[in-house]
Amino acid sequence: MPPVVVGVTGASGAIYGVRLLEVLIHKGLEVELAISPAATQVIHQELERRVDLAAFTPDQLISIGDLTYETPGAGEFRFSNGSRLRYHHYQNYFAGIASGSFKTAGMVICPCSMGTLSAIACGLSTNLIQRAADVHLKERRKLIVVPRETPLGSIQLENMKRLVDAGAVVLPASPGFYQRPQSISDLVDFVVARICDQLGVEVNLMRRWSESEDLPVDE
Repeated sequence: MPPVVVGVTGASGAIYGVRLLEVLIHKGLEVELAISPAATQVIHQELERRVDLAAFTPDQLISIGDLTYETPGAGEFRFSNGSRLRYHHYQNYFAGIASGSFKTAGMVICPCSMGTLSAIACGLSTNLIQRAADVHLKERRKLIVVPRETPLGSIQLENMKRLVDAGAVVLPASPGFYQRPQSISDLVDFVVARICDQLGVEVNLMRRWSESEDLPVDE
């Protein structure tokens, strides 16, 4: 499977992006990651984790559990389960994800700020995350944006419609409650599972509609 591109921007709900990265890494996938400066502020405020955009390492952001990793090159991290993470500075337009010739399995912006959503809807590319999103739209590849904002005004709704009309998937961070969540983690995993559904990544993070409560769910 080609790599999945993940952009993390400065909307509330950093926990969704962090959990998504953990799931993808533990599934043994390849991930191309870019983080905006505003995202680092939200991550610190909400999760008390400090991310250094100039000297990033995975353990600044995600919990890797029993996995170990080596660094064969700058910004590249290879995990003991075969997963690989490439980190790109948000101003690095020489990154592969800035070009349509770089094949991917899709891109997720999680969480997606309203500023980022607006920039993509208007065709701007003021940083690598926006440029990569623009590339995915023009190449007709899967682009998933995960906004976490309420209430929504007409400008935000119109921008979302423009993205949907251009081929993107707007997947709000709105967890379902029919699975009878017992924790915040259950609510987060619901949204992450729906993102993985859109990417075609098989996960067992939630009980789906009509499934028995006796069916196991991944921890």
